[in-house]
Amino acid sequence: MELAYIPSPSRGVIHLGPIPLRGYAFCIIIGVFVAVWLGNKRWIARGGRAGTVADIAVWAVPFGLIGGRLYHVITDYELYFSEGRDWVDAFKIWEGGLGIWGAIALGAVGAWIGCRRRGIPLPAYADAIAPGIALAQAIGRWGNWFNQELYGKETDLPWALHITSSVDGREPGYYHPTFLYESLWCVGVALLVVWADRRFKLGHGRAFALYVAAYCAGRFWIEYMRVDDAHHILGLRLNNWTALVVFLLAVAYLVISARKRPGREAVVEPGADDPTGGEAAAGSEADGGAAAGAKAEPAQGGDDGKAGAKTDEDAEAGTKDVEDGKDGAGDRAKDAAESGSAGKKS
Repeated sequence: MELAYIPSPSRGVIHLGPIPLRGYAFCIIIGVFVAVWLGNKRWIARGGRAGTVADIAVWAVPFGLIGGRLYHVITDYELYFSEGRDWVDAFKIWEGGLGIWGAIALGAVGAWIGCRRRGIPLPAYADAIAPGIALAQAIGRWGNWFNQELYGKETDLPWALHITSSVDGREPGYYHPTFLYESLWCVGVALLVVWADRRFKLGHGRAFALYVAAYCAGRFWIEYMRVDDAHHILGLRLNNWTALVVFLLAVAYLVISARKRPGREAVVEPGADDPTGGEAAAGSEADGGAAAGAKAEPAQGGDDGKAGAKTDEDAEAGTKDVEDGKDGAGDRAKDAAESGSAGKKS
């Protein structure tokens, strides 16, 4: 008899009339909000504008969801396209099945589009949201708990997960709660990235690379514990190989980036230090130019004659002054000559 264990929910969905409220979907949504909230705070601290992270997330989140689903469907295609399966189920994302590898890869494409539209460097944005993504994963993993999926080997530990469902080949029993292990690991990754970023002033995408490397290190051993069906290559699960390859790429980026571009970006969002905003400033300059042009136009219009007359008067006055100066100088020279002559005569 087990004295202590983690119970599984009796169901993962609650119906509010005709509307189903799914625990898995709620975990994903809450995770996204936490990632945007923390990313916004870090972006502002780096010198960016409030709201920029959310604006770019409008691109990154849908791309990430599509990428995560595509990775899951491609790597577990037999769940949807084998005999006796309904391919329509591949679109039922609310039933679970998101691959973080595809979510990050395609989510980065969406973030790149959003950053490009705002004139923001993608590495700086990635550094700001890295800890938030880790926390989003930590929250999202609890969706697996609601669906009673992705658990580990059988165990009699006090924190064993009690699986009660027998759907899709599940066998009720007590298993390692790998969802909980990964959730706690992701919280640790978030804290590590925040600490390292403050300590070493990580920039140019290195905070994001640290998140990727740290997550892959934990995912490797957690993945190794899981007992759900998966494709194997040379005795290792496919996700183990993915974690290993991505880990090496992230470490390589950390080393090469630190050598080529040490320090961090001085400016992450052009014009963020201007309280009116770059667009407002540009608009003011344009308005000022138009106003100046408007003021200059009358001089070319009805007042041309007056301006021309005034110019002619000034020219005549100047010419007269010159002539008067010449006359004055001539008179003084004449007087001096006469005085000299008088002196000689005397």
